[in-house]
Amino acid sequence: MKPFKTVSAVEAEKLIADANPLILDCRDLKDYRAGHIDNAMHVHEQLRDSLLKKGDKARDMLIYCYFGHASEHLAEMFCDFGFKQVYSLAGGYAGWREAHPGQ
Repeated sequence: MKPFKTVSAVEAEKLIADANPLILDCRDLKDYRAGHIDNAMHVHEQLRDSLLKKGDKARDMLIYCYFGHASEHLAEMFCDFGFKQVYSLAGGYAGWREAHPGQ
C-alpha cells in the first residue's frame, strides 16, 4: 500500500481550497516557468533537501509532475521522512490542464 494518497485534479482543487497545502512541481524549470498550478513551488534539489530536513511534517503537501509518475516517487520519499499528509496528482500537470483548460 502506498504511504501517500493519489488525488484527481478535482480532488486536488478541493484540497487546495480547504487545506492550503504546500504545492510542489517536480517538472523541469523550463516547463514550470511556462505554466504551473497557482502557488506551486518548483522543486529543485536544495528545496527538496531543505523541506525534508526542516519542513512542517503536519502540513498537507500536494506534489505533481508531467503525468503523475515522478511525483509518486517524490511523494513516497516525503512520507519516508515522516510527512503525514502527502498527495500525488493523478495525471500530473497534463491532467490538471485538462480539468482546468482556461488556466
